[in-house]
Amino acid sequence: MTKIFSILIVAMMAAHIIKPLGLPGLRKRSDFWKLALVALGAISLTVLLSHGN
Repeated sequence: MTKIFSILIVAMMAAHIIKPLGLPGLRKRSDFWKLALVALGAISLTVLLSHGN
């Protein structure tokens, strides 16, 4: 699951650098780092849920 998140977020970051997504908080090309923070949170949550037992 973490590999899917990683590939999806990297693709979104690449697309955002080419053409900004236009979402609130992601209107400039330089905002692609915010997607990296979302990816870090999503991957961390996935790891915690799957290995938390």
